[in-house]
Amino acid sequence: MLQPSTEQCRQESEHRRDAAERERQSFEVARRRREEEGVEAESARATAETLRVHAEDARQRTERARQQSESSRLDGEALRETAEDARRAAEDARHATIEAVAATAEALNANLAQMQFLEQARQTLRALQTKPENS
Repeated sequence: MLQPSTEQCRQESEHRRDAAERERQSFEVARRRREEEGVEAESARATAETLRVHAEDARQRTERARQQSESSRLDGEALRETAEDARRAAEDARHATIEAVAATAEALNANLAQMQFLEQARQTLRALQTKPENS
């Protein structure tokens, strides 16, 4: 068995040191990559959380808008029903007015007939009163 020379041992040792340094640098690059990936993952998580908060805000605004829309629809329906009730009341009032005018016309007609009768009776009475005086 041959003993390696000191120079060979030194070169072998130098070679192993270089290989160990390359491996250390490779590990260091991998560690930095993992740290960068961790920072990127944390940034992505923070971005996702921000997006979630914005999405929740948008959902709440949409829900409020839907509720306001529903409230407006119900208000419009109530107004429509009120307008329909007012229309019916106006129609009933119109019919009542027509009936009142008709009743007034009937009463006036009856009063006119009574006045005409009384006028004829007065004229007849005068005529009868003036005949005996002339006779």
